[in-house]
Amino acid sequence: MTWRGLLVTAATLVVLGGGGTVAWRHYEGTVDQMELLGDAARDRPPPREITIESAPRVGGSGRPSPFPASDQPGRNILLVGIDARPGEDQAGARADSIIVVHVSAGGDRAWLVSLPRDTRVEIPGHGTGKLNAAFAEGSREGGRAGGFALLATTVRRLTGLAFDAGAIIDFAGLRRIVDAVGGVDLCVDTQTVSVHIGWDAAGRQTAPFRLIPPTFRPERIAGARPQVYEVGCRHFAGWEALDYVRQRELLPDGDYGRQRHQQQLITALAHRVTSAGVLTSPLALNRTLTAVGESLTFDGNGRSVGDWLLLLRGLRPDAVTMLRTNGGKFNAANRNGTAYEQLDPVSTALFEAARADRLDAFAEAHPDWVIQPS
Repeated sequence: MTWRGLLVTAATLVVLGGGGTVAWRHYEGTVDQMELLGDAARDRPPPREITIESAPRVGGSGRPSPFPASDQPGRNILLVGIDARPGEDQAGARADSIIVVHVSAGGDRAWLVSLPRDTRVEIPGHGTGKLNAAFAEGSREGGRAGGFALLATTVRRLTGLAFDAGAIIDFAGLRRIVDAVGGVDLCVDTQTVSVHIGWDAAGRQTAPFRLIPPTFRPERIAGARPQVYEVGCRHFAGWEALDYVRQRELLPDGDYGRQRHQQQLITALAHRVTSAGVLTSPLALNRTLTAVGESLTFDGNGRSVGDWLLLLRGLRPDAVTMLRTNGGKFNAANRNGTAYEQLDPVSTALFEAARADRLDAFAEAHPDWVIQPS
């Protein structure tokens, strides 16, 4: 799962936190950096050293930017969430969350679009399959970098978007980040029953369901009481937030509900890390920076983490809009006994708008495709 830009969140946190050059250089040193994008990358620029003091200034804002003008307006980031620890190349792992982030040409707006992981796609060199299988196929030979590269190439063919950066975050890392900021406030919009966490009669944690292949239908385990997240607003600890946003099997809208919850968590996390409780506390700031850095694998497409922090320094949490593909409704197809999701024509128009940096107009024309923060 992972997530709006934890990259965007980290950028906002470091730059708004007043850490300046020292802060973002410290953060950059904690991030696992490797080439991930492969053929999905926009033309890579030559490596160069950029500092806040020396970066060129663009536009009327006076803000420095290390990014020159591009023929394709705006910048695109591919975020992938996996259930593995940073540094572990688990062959065959599947991407659990796939999020496209489009940052406006001015760097002051961002748009998040979650792609259904069951989307039917052509995976280069591997025939037709589900979108999240691309990571698994690539990782078998190339580890997490190979998995990301094949997934990114598949997404580029699906959406027409070239990518300027990519990042992987693992579930355990997300929990560490939420705990580092002292938890988050979320509003549960529909009763959510956990298939992963429950309790036995003695109060010990246990799995309340077993997932039956090949469809992974949940089957209740006798004597186990599942964790239930009731409708309403409350504070979530890291383990609760992570469990909540992983659920899809028992939600009425399945993976679309999970996408909505994940994006709401990312928004809540962004508000939390930019709050005074974190930014004015050196210990909390350092704890959060460390948790973010240790949880990310990042490819800046020839640009450093510091360059990206500079680009995103004007981005605020309330300037991030979340969009749903297919309007959040199932558009299923069954091929040879396998159930797939497929993007509808309006979703195709959504990505056309992203290529033209016109997602504001798309959202205005399709307000029901916008996910409201919890």
